[in-house]
Amino acid sequence: MCGIAGWFEKGKDMRDEEKTIKRMSESISRRGPDDRGYFLDGGICLIHRRLAVIDVENGRQPMTKKYNGRMCTIVYNGELYNTGELREELISCGYSFVTKSDTEVLLTAYMCWGGNCVEKLNGIYAFAVYDHERKSLFLARDRIGVKPLFFYQYDKGLLFASEINCLIQNPLVKPVVDEEGLCELFLIGPGRSLGQGIYKGVGEILPGECAFYDGEKMFRRKYFTLRAMEHSKDIQESIGEVRELITDSVERQLVSDVPLCCFLSGGLDSSIISCIAAGYNRKNGMKPIDTYSIDYRDNEKYFQSSLFQPTPDSEFIGLMSDDIGSVHHNVIIENTDLFHALKAAVDARDLPGMTDVDSSLLLFCEKIKEDFTVALSGECADELFGGYPWYHNSEILFDDNFPWSRSLDIRRSIIKNGFLPHGGEYVRQKYLDTCIHTEKLPSDSRINSRMREMFSLNFYWFMQTLLDRKDRMSMYSGLEVRVPFCDYRIVEYAFNLPWEIKALNGREKGIVREAFRGILPDEIIDRKKSPYPKTHHPMYFRLCTEAVEDILSDSTSPLKDILDRNGVEAIINYPEKISSPWYGQLMRAPQILAYIIQLDYWFRKNRVEIDL
Repeated sequence: MCGIAGWFEKGKDMRDEEKTIKRMSESISRRGPDDRGYFLDGGICLIHRRLAVIDVENGRQPMTKKYNGRMCTIVYNGELYNTGELREELISCGYSFVTKSDTEVLLTAYMCWGGNCVEKLNGIYAFAVYDHERKSLFLARDRIGVKPLFFYQYDKGLLFASEINCLIQNPLVKPVVDEEGLCELFLIGPGRSLGQGIYKGVGEILPGECAFYDGEKMFRRKYFTLRAMEHSKDIQESIGEVRELITDSVERQLVSDVPLCCFLSGGLDSSIISCIAAGYNRKNGMKPIDTYSIDYRDNEKYFQSSLFQPTPDSEFIGLMSDDIGSVHHNVIIENTDLFHALKAAVDARDLPGMTDVDSSLLLFCEKIKEDFTVALSGECADELFGGYPWYHNSEILFDDNFPWSRSLDIRRSIIKNGFLPHGGEYVRQKYLDTCIHTEKLPSDSRINSRMREMFSLNFYWFMQTLLDRKDRMSMYSGLEVRVPFCDYRIVEYAFNLPWEIKALNGREKGIVREAFRGILPDEIIDRKKSPYPKTHHPMYFRLCTEAVEDILSDSTSPLKDILDRNGVEAIINYPEKISSPWYGQLMRAPQILAYIIQLDYWFRKNRVEIDL
């Protein structure tokens, strides 16, 4: 994995922009601590920061290739999981290779098939190819949106980058937010609408989208979307196919030329991945897999069971590690460190995020990076296979709203009356647009029709927030984290599974449980869904409270004309009255206060201007 950026303006000499280009490169240096590279040719500049994983010696970028008088240069962030198959097909077309890297395979695929190359890729990626003859730029992002790619188009040219912060290092991009950006921050955040870069004029190449830019216009094309198809397989056939798809995806993603490990929470998803990885290592005569889990200092004293988090992870982690024979490492996070890392998490994400859910992952990844460069994680199975409580509670399921943020009341309570008066309509329309554009079949029952909508809502919204979090916190630490459940073949299959099969035996992720029954211990198979762990320590709440009180008393705070003091103080004084999370399953009173801290820091750090 890496960081990429670029600047294209015909007629410009990029050698005159050395300081700006270096600033842009330095801003994404943590994504690629192993190497840096530039390509400058007249009006084109391509920037690369490398985290070396495959063909460490020969995979440097930007990479240029010539074939039959044609020349193209690529910058690429990601991994291809069908590199071998693509290489063989390209060799049969007459191409040859000088490296073992997937970068050269991807570049050659573009030279062979043009923009249609994306149809052949299985992986996670964001890349840009400059065609020297045509003087045009091709941009693409993976089908699921695991790897980020933002852009800023102006009248003379185009900027693109892995991170928003990289774009604002260029004086062409001003840190200004308008009403839409504010609605995103205060009424949708830490979620974010697809395509929204928050700052005015900053956009995003969508998941499953590619684009050509000829120096004047950008031509965008969706090459992947969720398509409704009949599922004709019976239960037993479906169980077998789910097992085969997941196993194949994990095994493809175990290829690495640097040390690799697995996240292990003791939940179903990470246990499946760790089990497959352990078996793969045994089969190939490799050393036992290393696994990592996270917890918080003194959490066993303060853990509070809830609908969203019924059991702690600790009792299941040891069981799973013993079963697969992994070398297990338990990372304990100090609550003071968790609090102080809130600002670093904003630096990593470029935006206010999931607060301590972000900062804990950041600290966790930093610890893993001491020994490993690549890790596998179990994100996204819940979105694809109906793992969350909102899939199984009929009141929430058929509530005509985002299920992870069902009401704007708590959000409205902390901002001043009259601020963002049309915000409710903005959020409502985002929800409706997603449902309206969900493809369905005439044969779908009421429940299956709604489940397709729920799949789209989770896939295009909640899952993107988690993927954003995973990419930013891990890459900020120079750690590549792969997410095998995001294989597009699994996504397509899961979208078309009837609910009675997907929720087999009335359980969340029922079909996944049965697919691995007899392979994993029954205690893991039958464990009730429990999300990523959060701290329950009162110290963390106290630290957040003190920081927010300082913000409320600070006349220089950029939030002084936005926040409603009474509403914020109500959360401080009566945290138990937060009956439902601010966002998702984990963001309650301490996290709402932490979000305010992150907002204040983000506005200050970037000197954000408001345009209303």
